[in-house]
Amino acid sequence: MRVADPNFNAEHTLALARGASDLGAAVALFPELGISAYSNEDLFHQDVLLDATKAALARVIAESRDLSPVMLVGAPLRFEGKLFNCALVIYRGLLLGIVPKTFLPNYREFYEKRQFNSGRNAVRREVSFLGRTVPFGNDLIFDATNYEDFSIHVEICEDVWTPIPPSTYAALAGATVLTNLSASNITIGKADYRRDLCASQSGKCISAYLYSAAGPGESTTDLAWDGHAIIYENDELLAESQRFSSAEQIVVADLDLERLAQDRMRTTSFNDAVADHRERVSRDPPGPLRI
Repeated sequence: MRVADPNFNAEHTLALARGASDLGAAVALFPELGISAYSNEDLFHQDVLLDATKAALARVIAESRDLSPVMLVGAPLRFEGKLFNCALVIYRGLLLGIVPKTFLPNYREFYEKRQFNSGRNAVRREVSFLGRTVPFGNDLIFDATNYEDFSIHVEICEDVWTPIPPSTYAALAGATVLTNLSASNITIGKADYRRDLCASQSGKCISAYLYSAAGPGESTTDLAWDGHAIIYENDELLAESQRFSSAEQIVVADLDLERLAQDRMRTTSFNDAVADHRERVSRDPPGPLRI
């Protein structure tokens, strides 16, 4: 990818999505802010970049029409006079919903609150984008109509590094495939912590957990990026990318959704937790999704 070059990034995103489609993938997860790049710093407040990102997203949505996967791509988007770090859920030529990042890191090397608003500051539950009104929020669950127990939730990077990630409530509400678009620069020991974090979240939530971090092309002025992608199912590692690869990669795995449903049914404490958090566990899906 290239920093602040949405056209280039959209082209490579679509090329990878076509490769995933050829493999019969049902979900194609891309890194955080992958259409614009993550390391734009104050360029995020430039109309030229934001307008080019919007135009590139229109192309990605249109060209997804003949592809099999649900595409989860990241981009900065303006709504309500605020700038949000967003994940877009795209499927066969349609934008199904937009998920804003909830927890913005503002410590050590991070200062996302300088550019972005948290999704919790959004006033509306729906937004208008590219001529359509779509659901907007961090608690959206996307249900497949032709695959039982296939329900997708999306969160972004720091969201899973918190004591109670949004995906925890989503799992209690029935989501089985938890996904994370991440940038996540690399520091010593961080890769092992990512593995532990994703393994633990998939195990506690009795779910799949898909994680995709930024790689080559992001600015390396003061950060490094390893392109770490991992897929877990109920605490079991199914697939992992080669870190620091100079080439693009597609990391794939098969998920046993029937196993997850069976395990949840048997685990009485999981359902006790649903009862304990009933006020936070909602099911207001954006509409049926046929995969």
